[in-house]
Amino acid sequence: MNVPAWLWAVTMIGIIGVILLDLVIVDRRPHPFGPKEATRWVIFYVGLAALFAVFIGWYFGIAYSGEFIAGYLTEYSLSVDNLFVFLVIMTSFAVPAAYQHRVLLVGIVIALILRGILIVVGAELIARFSGIFYLFGAFLLFTAWKVWLAKEDAEPDPGGNGLVRFVARRFPTSTEFNGTRLTAIIAGHRMLTPMALVMLAIGTTDLLFALDSIPAVFGITSEAYIVFTANAFALMGLRQLFFLLKGLLGSLQHLGKGLAIILGFIGVKLILQAIHETTTLPVPVIPVWISLAVIVTVLAVTIIWSYVSARSTKEI
Repeated sequence: MNVPAWLWAVTMIGIIGVILLDLVIVDRRPHPFGPKEATRWVIFYVGLAALFAVFIGWYFGIAYSGEFIAGYLTEYSLSVDNLFVFLVIMTSFAVPAAYQHRVLLVGIVIALILRGILIVVGAELIARFSGIFYLFGAFLLFTAWKVWLAKEDAEPDPGGNGLVRFVARRFPTSTEFNGTRLTAIIAGHRMLTPMALVMLAIGTTDLLFALDSIPAVFGITSEAYIVFTANAFALMGLRQLFFLLKGLLGSLQHLGKGLAIILGFIGVKLILQAIHETTTLPVPVIPVWISLAVIVTVLAVTIIWSYVSARSTKEI
């Protein structure tokens, strides 16, 4: 897959343009983000991803389009699990409802930049050392095991973000929000507001999730362009998905099990691919269409299982 420089440039300009459009349309008048508005934006971003998949298929071929769709679905499904952590972070910082969309927007822009750096590093490692798939595969299997055993009602600790603690200790910070300002002059001194800290917490906490999700997408495709765009489209639609599912996050109680199965499957796929590329052993190579079918099936079963379990709990 040969991606010309102009396409990279157009893609980056397009992503920046969509983010700025979102910022101008939604955040010019800060307000609580309701389910109806969130639904419209989720449809918009999913539609953009679908159109981009069509473009990939037209320009590069249908096989690459399938890789993008599988990578996008993987990133989006893993991102749903991240939403609960975002909810805990914003609750712990007591972010006013009117400013939550701005927090997620800036936090996810930070996350996109950091993920871009990881993707470049990952692509370079793969290009230089095909055996890196052994490491990626083992890491995903270990992560799948941890996710499977994790308690479904365990709450993350938003104060565990070391960078946020470092910034709060080294720089004067206030305890009250000042609109969407990142700094404010209080008692004659300029201080960071909680808005700055919560944006930093969202952006850098997402980086921890990227350590799982990026190797997972590299297990589907080794093309850096597809990995980056799959991440970008998933992250851009994540803010609206947060507000759409905000009241339902607790109902997705079995999502972790489904994500563990997906991560485990991709981990096995990576190890098989590594064996195929580094040895002469006759091992099977899992095609993209099987990966896509497994991801869609596991997500569907997980959502139905969670829905049935939630209804059963309410009826008791």
